[in-house]
Amino acid sequence: MPSYSIGEALSLLLEKSKWKPKMQELKLRTDWEQIAGKIVAKYTRNLSLHEGKLTIFTDVAALKQELLYGKAQLQENINKHFGETVVKEILVR
Repeated sequence: MPSYSIGEALSLLLEKSKWKPKMQELKLRTDWEQIAGKIVAKYTRNLSLHEGKLTIFTDVAALKQELLYGKAQLQENINKHFGETVVKEILVR
């Protein structure tokens, strides 16, 4: 029987139970201001992460345009924050 550290055991549990995507979405929502900045966090009203697609909702046209132009950098910042590839695509609505 293999022996695992607590961290390894929790990682395996998250992977096998399919809780990991929900945990990542929760962490993304919690850390959103730190990742995206205060202004972006203030004017985005909802985040949804599903199968590597991050959907960001905003009612501010200028912010929507800026997010569209900066998608690659934002995606890189998010994945760097997590230390793994969590977001493969960003949609702005």
